[in-house]
Amino acid sequence: MERALITGISGFVGSHLAEHLLSETDWHVAGTVFGDESNISHLRERLELYPAELSRLEVVVEIINRVRPDYIFHLAAQPLPSLSRRDPWGTLQVNIRLQLNVLEAVVRLGLESRVLVVGSGEEYGLVSPEELPIDEDTPLRPLNPYAVSKIAQDFLGLQYHLSHGVYAVRVRPFNHIGPRQRLGFVAPDFARQIAEVEAGLRPPVVYVGNLDIYRDFSDVRDVVRAYRLALTHGEPGQVYNIGSGRAYAVRELLEGLIALTGLDIEVRVDPDRVRPSEVPRLVADVSRFRQRTGWEPRIPLEQSLSDVLNEWRARVRAST
Repeated sequence: MERALITGISGFVGSHLAEHLLSETDWHVAGTVFGDESNISHLRERLELYPAELSRLEVVVEIINRVRPDYIFHLAAQPLPSLSRRDPWGTLQVNIRLQLNVLEAVVRLGLESRVLVVGSGEEYGLVSPEELPIDEDTPLRPLNPYAVSKIAQDFLGLQYHLSHGVYAVRVRPFNHIGPRQRLGFVAPDFARQIAEVEAGLRPPVVYVGNLDIYRDFSDVRDVVRAYRLALTHGEPGQVYNIGSGRAYAVRELLEGLIALTGLDIEVRVDPDRVRPSEVPRLVADVSRFRQRTGWEPRIPLEQSLSDVLNEWRARVRAST
């Protein structure tokens, strides 16, 4: 039986990846957890879990030596660009150190594990209209410390492949949404406010940032399927964009969520929610990954939005 290790298995993406691997493969699935485990409470009996904080190399070496994984999906990270602006060093320290520890542990143990190195579409940063859609050769011009941390992770994966022969496959996922995503991202931020309006807990007003920017949104359940294909079919050392290949206005997400309620909701711009250095439009060219793996997104945006709103409806009901 092949063995997979997911760092950050109890997070937004990690929990969906665990579900995917358990349902679509016969792999033994292990994971590291730090903090809240509610996202995987329904899976606990089927997982090998290691409560651990991964900033110490000796801890990472011990876990990877116990699991001896064929596949390592490294998802543990500080995921919020907004937080990285407030705490740049904290983000750089966490994201770079954890990635380095995973790669170094594989080398020290002499394993042939395949390692997924998860970068971000944020790495591309300041992209001009004539550079769209963004392919993997587009220059990297990061606009926040989070993006810099992801570039470092990305290139650590390349360096450990070139220097040590690690089977590292690098991916740059663009925006993804779905159930269990934490607040601080646009879809859950909108959905919570709308669910509270429906429940009569707040006036029929939703506060927003810039709605007239376009981003490449995919469903997290399509993204985790892509992650499995990247490790099973991807070329070591190569980098792949993962996205829908379509640009959606943030306004479309908000309008789609409001349409699911049938309510008349006022929209107000909150200056504190407007991010600095916003690029008007980002969209991925995913042809390299499609040609290598045959992957295509399957879940429409409307389904993603419905699932997010239904999750927040349930959360709001449970809290009242």
